[in-house]
Amino acid sequence: MRDNPYFQWLEHAGAGISAGGPASQVLLIVVCALVVEFLLRRALRKLQLRPGAAENSWDSAVLAALRRPASLLIWVLGLGFAMDVVQAELRAEIFTAVAPLRRAGVIVAIAWFLLGLTRRMLPVLGGLDFATRDAVRRLLRASIFITAALVMMQTFGFNIAGVLAFGGIGGIAIGFAARDLLANFFGGLMLYLDRPFKVGDWVRSPDREIEGTVEDIGWRLTRIRAFDMRPVYVPNNIFSGMAIVNPSRMSHRQIYQTIHLRHADAGKVAVIVDDVKEMLKDHDAIESEKQTVVVNLDGFTPYSLKFFIYAYTGTTQWAAYHAVKQDVLLRVHGIISKHGAELAGANMYLPGE
Repeated sequence: MRDNPYFQWLEHAGAGISAGGPASQVLLIVVCALVVEFLLRRALRKLQLRPGAAENSWDSAVLAALRRPASLLIWVLGLGFAMDVVQAELRAEIFTAVAPLRRAGVIVAIAWFLLGLTRRMLPVLGGLDFATRDAVRRLLRASIFITAALVMMQTFGFNIAGVLAFGGIGGIAIGFAARDLLANFFGGLMLYLDRPFKVGDWVRSPDREIEGTVEDIGWRLTRIRAFDMRPVYVPNNIFSGMAIVNPSRMSHRQIYQTIHLRHADAGKVAVIVDDVKEMLKDHDAIESEKQTVVVNLDGFTPYSLKFFIYAYTGTTQWAAYHAVKQDVLLRVHGIISKHGAELAGANMYLPGE
């Protein structure tokens, strides 16, 4: 057993420390790694707590993403150098794996830092909505993982050219076997690029019975919460072949209403129409400067004279719009009553209506 090089190295470790041998060098490297990690953590903490650090989100994101990967990098390099010292003393074959493992550890630390930086940087980017930030985040994460895996494979001696060539052939086979999956993937990519809607938008399709609020845009499926609170899962490739209406992006909401008066009130129609038009132009919630306001006699039925109201509200909120519409209709009814006119009978059959 005393012929074992590991046993011999441990037997002489105590003497080596006092004589400045390999054991003392290993101990010194470990102590240095501890000191450097302590100083680094202290420095990063002070930088994060300095005045104005919270206002500069970029610096804060970099420092927060750097803390743990930097500690890992220090220990990977420190323990790697310590193993080099042991290898120089023992000349054991197993220690030939130290250098590739050290390089792999460095790659993991760098990838960890980039992933953390990506997660923390995207929320502070201005001008990007949630769906776009999420798409960029997923693309960056996939790129980091793939690049780190390829570099690590090359570190352990794999032929990257062969792996890429095999990946190309395999990609063709997978493409034929997963056409729908790829169609949904590229459909999701087009949703991120074209952005016909984003998370939180109210959308509906005239082509299909799909209407609700967008909750999530994934790479394969988009989840829409219908107004009866049921989730609807729509494959992304379907969006490329159907029309989408996005009411959430309307600039104004339209009021289009037909009012029926009695034939006996024909002499009062003109003044009623003029008063209703003036009322709409003076209404605070009606956009009359940039949008069209029309109130005119529209036609006759055997039982009524009908005029229509065409205007736009300044609000696009659904509940607020109906409150404005209610107020407008009540004012119209007041104008009709003021002139001694009456609405046509509510139970009267109106052909074509």
